[in-house]
Amino acid sequence: MVKISLCMIVKNEEEVLRQCLDSVNALSDEIIIVDTGSTDKTKQIAREYTDKVLDFKWIDDFSAARNFAFEQATLPYILWLDADDVLKEEDQKKFKKLKEELDDSVDAVSMLYHIAFDEFGHPTFSYRRNRLVKRDRNFKWIGPVHEYLEVYGNIISSDIAVTHRKADKSGTVTANDWNLKIYEKRLEKGEEFSSRDLFYYANELKDHRSYQKAVSYYHEFLATRKGWVEDEIRACINMAECYRMLGDAEKEIEALALSIAYDVPRPEVSCRIGDLYKEKNLFRKAIIWYRLAAEIELGDHQGFQQRSYATWYPHLQLCVCYWQIGEKDLAAEHHQKAKFYRPYDSQVQYNERFFKEYKENNS
Repeated sequence: MVKISLCMIVKNEEEVLRQCLDSVNALSDEIIIVDTGSTDKTKQIAREYTDKVLDFKWIDDFSAARNFAFEQATLPYILWLDADDVLKEEDQKKFKKLKEELDDSVDAVSMLYHIAFDEFGHPTFSYRRNRLVKRDRNFKWIGPVHEYLEVYGNIISSDIAVTHRKADKSGTVTANDWNLKIYEKRLEKGEEFSSRDLFYYANELKDHRSYQKAVSYYHEFLATRKGWVEDEIRACINMAECYRMLGDAEKEIEALALSIAYDVPRPEVSCRIGDLYKEKNLFRKAIIWYRLAAEIELGDHQGFQQRSYATWYPHLQLCVCYWQIGEKDLAAEHHQKAKFYRPYDSQVQYNERFFKEYKENNS
């Protein structure tokens, strides 16, 4: 069984740190907590789990803090988490099995990261991150904000999921301006942004409702032609959302269509285009895009995944669209498909009652 060092950086995480550490304490052979300036009980809580609680002077650089934490590790593999992440019970079991079976030829293990959920607790937005890495490869974190761990070699994809539990912290989730301020300080210093910086700065602007400015930076990012394809597609989707907030439907559909230049249409893109046609009562055109969303097979890629757009949502909309053009049997068929995925959804249950009454009245 491989030995694992858990490395974390924290600041003012007293509300969530205990739930994180409880979920991985039994799986970690060494726990290293690097604090970047907490003023609450974070360090006190951390010391309940480990005597390796260290201070790191914050210098507006997440990578510097994470690399410092990694440098403290002494065991063959390093696991990293944020304080508002947890491993659910089923994922703890999978992780234990991974520890028992992991071959030391593996350089890194990627895991799913669930960051948004529906009202039933099912993940709606996920992507992969390299979570477990071999210490002697000396992989480094890159970028002062929205940092990433640069890995290479023998990388395997696991079905273990890390669950982001941000909603547990301070109730309402709002856009934190910490990252935005770091970017703006860098701009003030005249620092040149990489393509990745441009993308994530645009995201921060969008999250802070600076939609027009965000659009300009998404365009600048795409013009570099140096971005990861999944970021390029997400930039188009996010840009479309900005145009929607600005009330420009024509630009919105142009941005969605632009994403197709980078790869096959993502289900989210297809559904959003379908929505635009449906809003105009152009149901036959909407059907084309909803069907594409429901039928396309993307597999387990590394990009952002919003499963609703590939499962229940297009079928729910196809139910409406087919009914509107008089294809009632097809409408009922797609209702059943939507029901398969979300039987307790309020809209699905409304349609269930609707079709039941329709059948009774026409029998």
